[in-house]
Amino acid sequence: MREQIEGSQAIARVVGMCRPQVVCAYPITPQTHIVESLGLQVKRGDITGCEFINVESEFAALSVLIGASAAGSRTYTATASQGLLYMTEAVYNAAGMGLPIVMTVANRAVGAPINIWNDHSDSMALRDSGWVQLHAADNQEAVDLHIQAFRLAEQLSVPVMVCVDGFALTHAVEEIDIPGQDQVDAFLPPFVARQRLDPAAPLTIGSMVGPDAFTEVRYLAHQRLRRATDLVPAIAAEFAGVFGRSRPGLLETYRAEGAETLVVAQGSVTGTLFDVIDDLRDSGVPIGAVVVTAYRPFPAVLSPTCCRGPLEWSSWTGRWRRGPAGSWRPTSARLCDRAPRARRSSPGSVADP
Repeated sequence: MREQIEGSQAIARVVGMCRPQVVCAYPITPQTHIVESLGLQVKRGDITGCEFINVESEFAALSVLIGASAAGSRTYTATASQGLLYMTEAVYNAAGMGLPIVMTVANRAVGAPINIWNDHSDSMALRDSGWVQLHAADNQEAVDLHIQAFRLAEQLSVPVMVCVDGFALTHAVEEIDIPGQDQVDAFLPPFVARQRLDPAAPLTIGSMVGPDAFTEVRYLAHQRLRRATDLVPAIAAEFAGVFGRSRPGLLETYRAEGAETLVVAQGSVTGTLFDVIDDLRDSGVPIGAVVVTAYRPFPAVLSPTCCRGPLEWSSWTGRWRRGPAGSWRPTSARLCDRAPRARRSSPGSVADP
């Protein structure tokens, strides 16, 4: 059913429909509305069989979910900015143990100076932690990606971040198609843990290993993410069949046919980007866009010969010209007949030459 609703409230509604069994979070702007709404749903009994746990920090929140997931529960949390960085040790632990935790990251700049507004520096700082990272371009996509995230996480036994631009999406009110519980149930089966701590059958997860075993575990984690490059589009296609609307999968293109220049971008900036491209196309400029949904695993098919981008929404220091989103460029250069000309460009700033 379509309704005017804030992005955070819509995300909370659909996460509740995914029937989480443990929700644990610590409030931080701009994700607070999500967990506030989930807490209210649990208190009212709208989400049955779910325990909402209040803790003293973001590190504690994810640590609780690591235990809950290892014990066989479907788990969820949300965070942003310094909260995500405070979780860092636990973020790597969750990935190393192969625990299918789903986490919303309401992307926000990392201080100092304190900045509560949108920036991708938080999630990109943990881009190589072993989590899948899916970026929403609008609130409808944010809703849809959360449903797919639980399916992907549990099918591969990997944790998944759904990255939603802080304020630009989390606090924006727009018309969103909220699915019915029967649709979500048809798409997302009950959670059956691949590994489960059980006193009747003791085992250890995440124990100490030597360098040889550690390398193998990291290799296997990498292979799981490589499998996700096939599974993400497959899940998106199945989602379209159940819910009646298409989803981009790894990436999508906009007016790319006949384009001599493609701008690579992700997140909510793409809406403005499309308007600019329409204006330039009307003026005869052959330009298009590539919108990256899956930042991890990064789509290997992204190898255009004339890319202007990525359109960075992440600040950094100590690197010349390219920020974290520009890490695709060396691969593209190897795959293309000629290396793409990459240009760092941040919204509101002049691109480096």
